[in-house]
Amino acid sequence: MAWLYLFIASLCEIGWTICVKLVDIKKIGAIPWLHFFKDTNTNFLVLLPLLGYIVLGALNIVFFYLASKQIPISTAMAVWLGTALIGVKLVDVFVFKQGYTFSQIFFFALILVGLIGLKSSDAK
Repeated sequence: MAWLYLFIASLCEIGWTICVKLVDIKKIGAIPWLHFFKDTNTNFLVLLPLLGYIVLGALNIVFFYLASKQIPISTAMAVWLGTALIGVKLVDVFVFKQGYTFSQIFFFALILVGLIGLKSSDAK
């Protein structure tokens, strides 16, 4: 169950990182708070990345905490960050249409090999 918690924490970290990219402080500051509910669709869409940042950040901490109770912390940290790093790069490439190089693919493959090695060498 701990590895599932760690995977969920990594997914939350990916979502949290994307929300950091999408939060627009200027637009949040420009919301007419006294008339917030007159244009709820626009105002809510502006606040959505901030809400995702808060909720996913909290869930990330909770699930990482649960995983770290059963997995050595160094292994948990490496797998959590490596998985999140690969996930964020995939979102960058496929959602935000960012470029990539073959050397990046090679080094991400090395990270993936390391993650698989850490998982398979986990002491029972």
